[in-house]
Amino acid sequence: MRMTDWPEASTGDNRGGRYGRGSASARPESARVMRQVRRGQAPPPGPGPSAPPYGGSVPQQPSYVDGRGHGGQDTYDSGYNTGQVYGSPGGRGGSGPGPGPGGPGPGRPAPDWRRRIKWTAITVVTALVVTTVGTYFWADSKLNHEVDLSKVIERPGAGEGTNYLIVGSDSREGMTAEQKKDLHTGSAEGKRTDSMMILHTGDNGSTLISLPRDSDVEIPSFVGSESGKKYEGTGRRVKLNAAYAEDGPELLVRTIEHNTGLRLDHYVEIGFAGFANIVDAVGGVEMDIPQDIKDPKSGADLKKGKQTLNGEDALAFVRTRYALAGSDLDRTKNQQKFLSALASQVATPSTVLNPFKLYPTMGAGLDSLIVDKDMGLFDLAGMFWAMKSVSGGDGTSMNMPVSGSVGGNLRWDDAKVKQLVEQLKNDEKVTVKGN
Repeated sequence: MRMTDWPEASTGDNRGGRYGRGSASARPESARVMRQVRRGQAPPPGPGPSAPPYGGSVPQQPSYVDGRGHGGQDTYDSGYNTGQVYGSPGGRGGSGPGPGPGGPGPGRPAPDWRRRIKWTAITVVTALVVTTVGTYFWADSKLNHEVDLSKVIERPGAGEGTNYLIVGSDSREGMTAEQKKDLHTGSAEGKRTDSMMILHTGDNGSTLISLPRDSDVEIPSFVGSESGKKYEGTGRRVKLNAAYAEDGPELLVRTIEHNTGLRLDHYVEIGFAGFANIVDAVGGVEMDIPQDIKDPKSGADLKKGKQTLNGEDALAFVRTRYALAGSDLDRTKNQQKFLSALASQVATPSTVLNPFKLYPTMGAGLDSLIVDKDMGLFDLAGMFWAMKSVSGGDGTSMNMPVSGSVGGNLRWDDAKVKQLVEQLKNDEKVTVKGN
């Protein structure tokens, strides 16, 4: 069928009917029936105005005036009859109810903060536990459990509190020729003790007692740490550091216990290199030097006053005795001051809470420590906290009481030593004064 076959239709301006500019009865464009959108209640259903006829064969179209269409039947709802607009509250994509009059929509759920906080806390705690456990096993694996105190015979009975024997040796193991030169250690073979201290911890504070290396002591009967052979005592008297040189830590413990009557629960030893490495790892230790010190033998060249000592200067400071009026007795006092200051520095938040400082410090210290087989990390931590308390004024530091000297060796004051040992055994406050 051609376009011209439609009734009353024609090309150009003559279109017939009542439409268009060329219609016989011209009617304005605005008079056309348009689809309307009304707000509020729709009018009652009923037939609307008829669409203009296109011809006899064109069916009449339904009206949209009522907003429903299709003869007023509720078969289609465009959503426009209520005036709602997409994206507005109450429409699709809005924050209110979903499409349809008063219909609930799937709003965005509010965040469950309790659940988020709970899982965050669980994650943090789990990470801390894993890190702590991992650090513990890493650190424990670095401890050198080389000393077997079960080889020590005829031991005194245990008392209250805990007693640590802390030994600084002149071991040069693992040091290069350049390190020996820088640290002024020399190249002597073997190792000897440069310092010995007893640290007692208990309910009445901590007590740090230095044992001068030149102390006059008796070598008792003992069992060789390597040979297992028993050597009977002959009453032989030597300097205390000779016991270590003769058969190592086990004979040193045996000799101290025999001459004091005090049982030693744990043994801790550190060499030259390890000592210097710990000081450097912690960033140096601040000390108040009481006097100018210049000692070519130890390498010390220090000025009086407050200053931060690095590893090299710290080692020279604790080894110096020839430049001091009290020689070995003054040296032991300096050693006590420095070790207490070092323990305080290690225990500061700036070290403990800084993994970039804590782990190097732990690594440097644990690699160089020699301990007894029964000593664990908690025992070691307890020792450091006790030394820190001594530095903070909550404990006592002293030298073993001395009554004089015999042949260049320092004789202990037997009466005072006996009283001191009894107070330590009973975990009483120490009232005995040392030198």
